[in-house]
Amino acid sequence: MIDHSLLRRLCEAKGISGDEGAVRDIIIEEIKGFADHRVDALGNILVHKKGRKPAKARLMLSAHMDEVGLMVTDVTSDGFLKFDEVGGIDRRVLIGKQVTVGKNNVMGVIGVKPVHLCKGEESLSIPEYGEMYIDIGADSMEQALEAVGPGDSVSYVSEYRQNGYTIASKAIDDRFGCYVLIQLIKSDLEYDTDFVFAVQEEVGLRGAKVAAYTVDPQFALVVETTTSAEIPEVEQSKQVCRLGEGAVISVMDRRTIYDKEMVRLALDTAEEIGVKAQLKRAVAGGNDAGAIHQSRGGVRTLAVSLGCRYLHAPDTVASAADCESVSALVSALSEKISGGELNG
Repeated sequence: MIDHSLLRRLCEAKGISGDEGAVRDIIIEEIKGFADHRVDALGNILVHKKGRKPAKARLMLSAHMDEVGLMVTDVTSDGFLKFDEVGGIDRRVLIGKQVTVGKNNVMGVIGVKPVHLCKGEESLSIPEYGEMYIDIGADSMEQALEAVGPGDSVSYVSEYRQNGYTIASKAIDDRFGCYVLIQLIKSDLEYDTDFVFAVQEEVGLRGAKVAAYTVDPQFALVVETTTSAEIPEVEQSKQVCRLGEGAVISVMDRRTIYDKEMVRLALDTAEEIGVKAQLKRAVAGGNDAGAIHQSRGGVRTLAVSLGCRYLHAPDTVASAADCESVSALVSALSEKISGGELNG
């Protein structure tokens, strides 16, 4: 069963790229006493978990801690905050959304010129970042700067909700992956395994590149989320994956062509343990596998993902049953790979 209390803490924590400290603190608190860990210069958590036996193949499991968000770039003379994106965000979802700014969690609302003051096509266009602002209720630049300033992180305000069938929250990408790794670290593993909680995936796979070089694995499993688009107006061939159809196995995306033996092993393992799995039906996006598989002399890599609607939006939706499938499949796969099922 999914531990919703832990997953809620992870998802509701604020941790945009480059500012993952709150998420890192939760993870370290959870894994303390279960495995050795250290934090590298970029902020990745590197974990080595002893199993009952030495591994027959060096396996690294990876999930990223960061989420997309915004960053304050300037403060206007009348106290409004200007901002830019950190990671890929659809500007259409921002207007009117509640956010928190900086370490003091100053509440704000994203605003734009009122529609009744727009003229012609202006009312139909998607505003650029330069046309938007964050209103924190300040009357002047001086008053605003008492609470916030340029460089401060801006995070969505979102409450984790679940009804037994679906989960809705910000940052399921990739706090669910972090959740899966935490649960494995807490479990009694058969073989020694390395784990990485990576920083800065959303801005260029930066943490994973450094971590993979340090760990030097033969195999890697990237536990991620991926876009699910089985919604109105999207034809079936472009829906990527479907909620409720289980773990999503990637064959190819914009950064990686995945190891074909690992893909086959994942599908066979899902059938063997009785969980649903589906192939990702689009060559789109990318994740930390793009950096990991090119590390040193090369790493045989697979991504196992949770399908998620409205990725990178203030509220995303995933299937509770798919969460269970991903957790079970990653656990079984990691044991097979570290146990030498594939030739290194």
